[in-house]
Amino acid sequence: MQKLFKLKEHNTNVKTELIAGITTFMTMSYILAVNPLFLSGIMFNADTGMDYPALFTATAIAAIIGTLCMAFFANYPVALASGMGLNAFFASIVLGGVSWQIVLTAILVEGLIFILLTLFKFRQAIVNAIPKNMKYAITAGIGLFIAVIGLGSAGIESGANFTSPIVVLSFIGLVAIGLMIHFKVKGAILWGILGTYGLGIIAQAIGWYIPDPAAGLYSLYPSGIISMPPSIAPLFFKFDFAGAWKLGFDFLVIVFAFLMVDMFDTIGTLVGVASQAGLLDKEGNIPNAKGALMADAVATTAGAVLGTSTVTSYIESAAGVGEGGRTGLTAVSTAGMFVVALFFSPIFLAIPAFATAPALIIVGLMMMKAIKDIDFADYTNAVPAFLTVIIMPIVGSIADGMMFGFISFIIVKLISGKVKDIHPMMYVIGALFLLKLFL
Repeated sequence: MQKLFKLKEHNTNVKTELIAGITTFMTMSYILAVNPLFLSGIMFNADTGMDYPALFTATAIAAIIGTLCMAFFANYPVALASGMGLNAFFASIVLGGVSWQIVLTAILVEGLIFILLTLFKFRQAIVNAIPKNMKYAITAGIGLFIAVIGLGSAGIESGANFTSPIVVLSFIGLVAIGLMIHFKVKGAILWGILGTYGLGIIAQAIGWYIPDPAAGLYSLYPSGIISMPPSIAPLFFKFDFAGAWKLGFDFLVIVFAFLMVDMFDTIGTLVGVASQAGLLDKEGNIPNAKGALMADAVATTAGAVLGTSTVTSYIESAAGVGEGGRTGLTAVSTAGMFVVALFFSPIFLAIPAFATAPALIIVGLMMMKAIKDIDFADYTNAVPAFLTVIIMPIVGSIADGMMFGFISFIIVKLISGKVKDIHPMMYVIGALFLLKLFL
């Protein structure tokens, strides 16, 4: 393990890495339940034609492949799975009249393009061209973004009932994790998730937490223990190249849309998690960015073959980093949990969002610390950084936050005469974001 993942060099050990990987899995395992709901159309009270049970298996296997690629290509504590937002976009295209086989073909093409861009070091050039201030802003913005997601999962939103069991249990979990971190309890975030879930089961047993599927409140009791994973045969390698060719320019637009969102979501996630883990070098660049980006590209391609939407790096990986995860062994641990989930899905899928909410809020707090390193004295740095931080949680998109931040960075630097602060690649990034904005 030491030789393969260089644990001592990263000041970590096997136990810490394994716990970190399990923690990452616990915070992102919701994708196993949510992704099939989106891609099958059930989430929209519609039918895309995709096999629901097969989607569960495809989602899990794609996550396993992508996460292992990240572990061995880049030695990073980052997990991958079908991206939220991208799966909703997938479903919306299918429900709009394009067959799911054609959309899967678009994702395959997107993945192959990403592999080529990574081989020619275009994507890593983008990552390394981002100024330090903007990298700190991305980290802080993602932190705030994660915290808002966590608060929403905890039922804390406009018009919330603060005495509801979801809010109360989430608050107890949040305080418990904070105290355990203060007293340096190993696995604090993981224990917080499990403890909150345990309290939820007790709350249901005594009649305080009442399941109501119509309101999104499901039973916390697992429906079973072990089940064999459904076959992916209905989805495996189901491409429609002829249909894609007939679609013509519209097919290219679909590919471009997936390409842009995935590219900048991935870059934002890698920068944010790498910064949180202390993996950035003295220049603020990501070491071995090529390996990390190649893992993402291969995972997207493999996901399309398996029959699921775009596979991308998960910002929930920051939860594992918060537990001390620093190497690819964390990712291997997460992948191992996805393998287990294939056979113990009734148990894992019973863990509610409110149990993982405290973990997301704490991780958001940890990442928000990066905001102190932003140069707020210089407003040509402060304005773009602030827009990046504030827009991510408001619009619910890492890519959109980066778009406003980067475009404003180029504009204010040009107008203020600080052209030397703009890396040439930043103009390319700005142009790509403008294309995304107008197309």
